[in-house]
Amino acid sequence: MNTSDPMPIGVFARRTGLTPSALRFYDDAGLLHPAEVDPVSGYRRYRRDQSDRADMLRRLREIAMPLAAVREVLDSDAATAARIIDAHVAGILDSAGAARRTAVHLTAALTEGLPVATVKGPVLADAIEQVLTATVQEPTMPVLSGIHIEAGPDAVTLTATDRYRLASRTLVPDESASSIWSATVDGADLRAAVSEIRRSTTVHVEASPHDIRLRLTGRDDQHCRLVAEPFPDHRAMLTALPTPSTRVTVAKNALLQALEEATDDSVTLTARADAFHVDEHPIAADVSGPGMRISFHLTTFHPAVSTAIGPDVMLDLRGPDLPVTVRSADRGDLTTLAMPVKPEGAPR
Repeated sequence: MNTSDPMPIGVFARRTGLTPSALRFYDDAGLLHPAEVDPVSGYRRYRRDQSDRADMLRRLREIAMPLAAVREVLDSDAATAARIIDAHVAGILDSAGAARRTAVHLTAALTEGLPVATVKGPVLADAIEQVLTATVQEPTMPVLSGIHIEAGPDAVTLTATDRYRLASRTLVPDESASSIWSATVDGADLRAAVSEIRRSTTVHVEASPHDIRLRLTGRDDQHCRLVAEPFPDHRAMLTALPTPSTRVTVAKNALLQALEEATDDSVTLTARADAFHVDEHPIAADVSGPGMRISFHLTTFHPAVSTAIGPDVMLDLRGPDLPVTVRSADRGDLTTLAMPVKPEGAPR
């Protein structure tokens, strides 16, 4: 068959992934007319250059786009079509989010919550935002997108890790439960709830088998799902770390400025008793312990510094191939560990 000849509907269907019945439907809907229709048998034939339109039509229907919007996309220029697709997907995500929140409310109503702790809303909101910087969207390990919460009589600890950073913040509860509770909470749900949490004077945390309920003062309750996958054993890793050998105390803003002026994907810190450098940039700092050079990816080290509390940060260095601990010099309840990398040109 000549490549310019129209092909039978069955061949075109196999070529485009659309069934013959779907092709007939889209013909009747005015979205994809055949190149030829036999006047006697009504048999439809299609040209090869119609495949792109058919493929776009199939993909648009796969994302549940209604026919009117499909027609608009197919008949619009690329920029307009892209805007229509983006608006449609945004609507789907909004609907899915609303359905998910409703489902969480319904399942929560079926179970009685276990009191976990009561904490100040603004403090909890800050802690969530700080620790969320160490999460990552990893399809094979969904637990890495969540925050692990441990609650006991004396403390509520939030921890997250993306395997290159580990952030942990400990809060003193206003009221605590008598039992110890821990679980990993969906990071996206916490991120969506954080603005409401911040506006509540206090937050009463209650746990059920599948979610936590955040009872807010004068506002609607917030529900956040639990992640079933076990959280990485971070406590064993922390226990195995050697004692830091070198400590650097430096102004947070000066360190951030140096990091933001870096021209490469990674930076090297050089700490000596008489000097502290980020690459070749000198920064005033207090350094104690033996001199050390250690390198980090900017995407790992910058968030660890930026979320620190207060004007100064404390860097506890263990070695060029061991995690650095980034702490707030004035308040140690937010701690971040960042993994170093080999400096450019170093032997492997």
